[in-house]
Amino acid sequence: MSPFTAVTPAFRAPYAEDPAASRGRLTPEEPSRTRNAFSRDRDRIIHSTAFRRLKGKTQVFVAHEGDHYRTRLSHSLEVAQIARSLAHALGLDQDLAETIALAHDLGHSPFGHAGEDELQVQMAPWGGFDHNVQTFRILTRLETRYPAFDGLNLTWETVEGIVKHNGPVSQRLDDPAWRAIADYADGRPDWNLRLDGFASLEAQAAAIADDIAYNNHDVDDGLSAGLFTLDDLATLPLIGPVVAGVRADWPALTPRMTRFEAVRRMIGLMVDDVLAETSRRLVQDGIDSAEAVRRAGRTQVQFSDAMMADLGVLRAFLFERMYRHATVNRSRARARRTVAALFERFMIDPDQLPPEWSSRARLDDGPRRARAVCDYIAGMTDRFATDEQRRLAPARSRRQL
Repeated sequence: MSPFTAVTPAFRAPYAEDPAASRGRLTPEEPSRTRNAFSRDRDRIIHSTAFRRLKGKTQVFVAHEGDHYRTRLSHSLEVAQIARSLAHALGLDQDLAETIALAHDLGHSPFGHAGEDELQVQMAPWGGFDHNVQTFRILTRLETRYPAFDGLNLTWETVEGIVKHNGPVSQRLDDPAWRAIADYADGRPDWNLRLDGFASLEAQAAAIADDIAYNNHDVDDGLSAGLFTLDDLATLPLIGPVVAGVRADWPALTPRMTRFEAVRRMIGLMVDDVLAETSRRLVQDGIDSAEAVRRAGRTQVQFSDAMMADLGVLRAFLFERMYRHATVNRSRARARRTVAALFERFMIDPDQLPPEWSSRARLDDGPRRARAVCDYIAGMTDRFATDEQRRLAPARSRRQL
């Protein structure tokens, strides 16, 4: 049994973030009477329009292909659960880890990576598109729910964690898409996001939770879709022995129940591996404060080398048997045509946009129009994008989609 299985720390580790010591919000606000700073951030994300739309945004399979496949919303909830568990075991701030996990996919366009790939193509002349930057734009500008400020006015720690949850980003600032982050809070040195350093351990926990969730749940969805079978997994490291173990323990178990139990065990193995490797790194690197985390020369919340190697084999299998499967490829091609058609139509005729978007798009016929069109399309659900394309397309073009 892993030494972390029953960990129930009743303490805040010295390297955890403390909401009482937060650097605050860009626009000062009175503290909540009922919530700390990080839980208030979490609640603002949950109540946002962008968060609700995740229920209609694809993970791998497009929404109409089945009700039981993951969407961006169900994935985000699963990531948040794993992030919170990791934070609990490590003595970190669970609210902050959960908040970053819930927000990490808000900037994804409809149709998963196919939609993002097409928006990158369409926006290439106009400053580019990156879903991580789009998440930042949503949280700091595009969500308009409060009279005193644009965005959600989240704490410094939450914004920093969302921007840098995958590590330092200073090397990306030459990318035009990242100018929004480079220019953020210009003239406010107290709000410097320190883009050349690492984010908090809570943000790192959210990032690794994302990896754990999508690796396991893509296996689950791929099996459910019939793209491969349990027997196809038998020769793979990590998942193969897990499936064999489930079958040995439960010889009469149905394939469906075997799948559920194997995924559950896989998640547990990966969580335990992260906790063991993270504890080793924290000791080895002498991490004794949140500041030491930011100045560290490497990520602290990480898989072991052995687990990374095994996951590399699994990812290669998923790319071959799932992400590049003919069914998925056909869906991706249709998705890209839909996004391209919408972008072209709105650029030519911005009056087809809703009033709050068309007013932005009319400012010029170049970068500002393109960004308004991009923001509008990126916020769409799969179904809404498909319906909009059908509404706008001439009858002859509809038959081609």
